[in-house]
Amino acid sequence: MKSLIIVESPAKAKTIKNFLDNSFEVIASKGHIRDLPKKKMGVKVEDKRFIPEYVIDKEHEAIVKTLKTQAKKSDKIYIATDEDREGEAIGYHIAMALEKNPTELPRIVFHEITKKAILHSLENPRKLDMSKVNAQQARRVLDRLVGYNLSPLLASKIQKGLSAGRVQSSALKIVVDKEREIRAFVPQEFWTIDALFENELEAKIYEFEGKKLDKFDVADEKTANNIVNRVSKEKFKIAELDKKERKTASPAPFMTSTLQQSASSLLGYSPKKTMMIAQKLYEGVPTNNGVSGVITYMRTDSLYIAKEANDAARDYIKDTFGEKYLPEKAKIYKTNSKQAQEAHEAIRPVNVAFTPLIAHKYLKPDELKLYTLIYNRFIASQMKDAILEIQNLFLKSDSSVFKANGKRVVFDGFYKILGDKDKDSLLPELKIDSSIELKKIDANQHFTEPPSRYSEAGLIKALESMGIGRPSTYAPTITTLQNRLYLDIEKKQLIPTEIAFTVTELLEKNFDQIVNPNFTANMENELDKIAENEKDWEEVLNLFYGPFIESIKNGKKDIQSLKKVEPTGEKCPECGAELVKRSGRFGEFISCSNFPKCRYTQNLQNKNEPKQEAEQTDEKCEKCGSPMVIKMGRNGKFMACSNYPKCKNTKSLAPETTIDVKCPKCGGDIVEKKSKRGVFYGCKNYPKCDYISAHKPTDKKCPECSMPMARRTVRKKEIYECTNSKCKHKEDVI
Repeated sequence: MKSLIIVESPAKAKTIKNFLDNSFEVIASKGHIRDLPKKKMGVKVEDKRFIPEYVIDKEHEAIVKTLKTQAKKSDKIYIATDEDREGEAIGYHIAMALEKNPTELPRIVFHEITKKAILHSLENPRKLDMSKVNAQQARRVLDRLVGYNLSPLLASKIQKGLSAGRVQSSALKIVVDKEREIRAFVPQEFWTIDALFENELEAKIYEFEGKKLDKFDVADEKTANNIVNRVSKEKFKIAELDKKERKTASPAPFMTSTLQQSASSLLGYSPKKTMMIAQKLYEGVPTNNGVSGVITYMRTDSLYIAKEANDAARDYIKDTFGEKYLPEKAKIYKTNSKQAQEAHEAIRPVNVAFTPLIAHKYLKPDELKLYTLIYNRFIASQMKDAILEIQNLFLKSDSSVFKANGKRVVFDGFYKILGDKDKDSLLPELKIDSSIELKKIDANQHFTEPPSRYSEAGLIKALESMGIGRPSTYAPTITTLQNRLYLDIEKKQLIPTEIAFTVTELLEKNFDQIVNPNFTANMENELDKIAENEKDWEEVLNLFYGPFIESIKNGKKDIQSLKKVEPTGEKCPECGAELVKRSGRFGEFISCSNFPKCRYTQNLQNKNEPKQEAEQTDEKCEKCGSPMVIKMGRNGKFMACSNYPKCKNTKSLAPETTIDVKCPKCGGDIVEKKSKRGVFYGCKNYPKCDYISAHKPTDKKCPECSMPMARRTVRKKEIYECTNSKCKHKEDVI
């Protein structure tokens, strides 16, 4: 007889199987095999009871059949889903689908997928935590009650296709409120007086900048110029030189929110991408010791580190950097969140010996970047603090005081692995009361800046600080807001669309509890109390549901429709009813006023703008000899073969810039071209010559293949890189 271990993902199952003998069978449920139905609310509300209608969807019918077959052959069944509320709920529904008592099946948990962790969990099974299951069930039911009651109301009052949610709508309000601040912001003018001072010490001239201390008192150009004229005639002396040492504390290891923030700012990864890569690193990737998980569980709000891991980090620091970088005791970090589960661990490498240097041979580029970020942050968290010397120099004349700043790194500490962010900017050693020469003084105009928009990382930080959502919800919430077209992303900034303002304003007026961050955070606290078995899940839902459903009923009657419907004076060609112009998620369109009985629609742009015919030319296609025609595309006019789609040859009509480098294949000119993917460089004799480069070629030749090298800046470093995609030669710019 075999023992059956049931996990969520195939990758996780494959990794665990590698650690066990043939007496174990490991099967993946592939997520929730039993859940609320996809196309209806699936929750009955009767006499203050909430009855979920769980179903097994068609996608999971085959896997449930396999699980049942294997369960009959097994003398023991282990639930090994992730150790969080979601995992606990998945485990519960697996047991129910197998027609087993959930409290009788052994439950095993582990924070890392390694052989040692798996064997230890099998020796120490526990039971399913029904309080966590109830907390997750309460969340699912609550979100269904909100979504399936509120979304149709928005669709009927504003436009079709809109949605609302408990966490989603609160997050949207935070972004909209920030945009309101920006729009209401009125810039204020101010001037700074900036000076350059010069001093000669031991035949060496030192120059440094100083700023007038009372800069905000200088409100206009006239005042600024008066100060410059007055001060330029005065003599200066050294009034004070203040030096202080300041410690910069080593950073805590990552938890979910801080990992998403750092990956966004340092690697440019979206929260969704970060979690997808982290999931792979957790479930199992190739290593020098076979396939194994290389980081601990990535959905956590805890900063706890196991003693064994701390000891390994300290040994690594001592052996790699020396004892001067090692604190006397292991550093312990605690999260500010009251709900953090300290039994869980922070995100850290599973094996300190699997360094990024070794990992680069096994991990994919994106995986390596994220693993290196996690690895270095963990090691840095156990290193000594950095020590800086802060220098403040005060330069005084008869009427003014200027301040100059300097600093130097006294001890780099954890910067040794994370990099030195505080570069030295030393001031000269000057004597108090000694004279100093004013070399230059300027008045510079400035305006106060509006608040910055949220980035994805910034919004996650705001949600975390307000107690909205949990580690598993940050990335899906932002993804949902983008998919619903509530948010645009420009230069990594989240910008709410106009429909986002309309939806938020309606919710603020009629459903304040849904968008109020305090209410949403308090509800998270209530869910935490359910998980700790301090509250009954149905009692918590009843306190919310009564007032909420009453607001829905009132809203259907009292909220004025904001839908824009304009008669066109034309008749529907299908049913004869009047055609009207409406606003939708993708702009304005024309539809039948008899909707939904008649579903005739018409694209407004196609109606108002006649289709443009292709413009004929005398030029022949280089590939097939057919005439070329001029067409209009999203990037302007271009030339295309008239034999399309049999021949897909195109030619840009954008002006081409010739660069001072000859084609290495045919000796022709190389020109700068544009496509929908951006700028690239190619031979003017295309398609006869197929030379192409993503980066601007130079006269420098590659020593390996003799093709032109391109000069690029990578991570603030100038390099030469071969333009031949098959050649990987690179070298530093000297």
